[in-house]
Amino acid sequence: MTFGSSSLDFSILPYTEGVNPPVTKPNPAFLQELTEQGMRDLLERFYMGLYESPIKDIFPESKEEMLIAAGHSADFFIQICGGPAYFNQNRGAPQMRGRHAPFHITPHARLHWLTTYEEALQPIIKNKLSSEENIQSFWNYLNVFSQWMINARD
Repeated sequence: MTFGSSSLDFSILPYTEGVNPPVTKPNPAFLQELTEQGMRDLLERFYMGLYESPIKDIFPESKEEMLIAAGHSADFFIQICGGPAYFNQNRGAPQMRGRHAPFHITPHARLHWLTTYEEALQPIIKNKLSSEENIQSFWNYLNVFSQWMINARD
């Protein structure tokens, strides 16, 4: 895992209304390198970033509720990265578009969501907790997955 000359690309794919590009799950090695606790730490950082973000109004109001949401999200990401099916066991089938339908998610909100994820990934990069290849696969998943969640116009 060398990061001396990083090749990570955190560019954000443009959103085209009505187009749902194919989603590729992250490399399972991302979870293997990060560990379940590392994934939970990532999601906690991410949700605490959202708590302070310009899109905080579409998330729970209290930090305690945000930490619960972070746990559910960690269960989801652990599962899609090849770990135990915690999300299915605790919450049922993901059906993420349906779960996000009640919330006003715009292309602009997606940009804030992705920027907050990039910030949450920085300690993983800095501490070399995963390879660039696996971090990139996780980012690529987020980049496309986030397009699927958009359900409103700016």
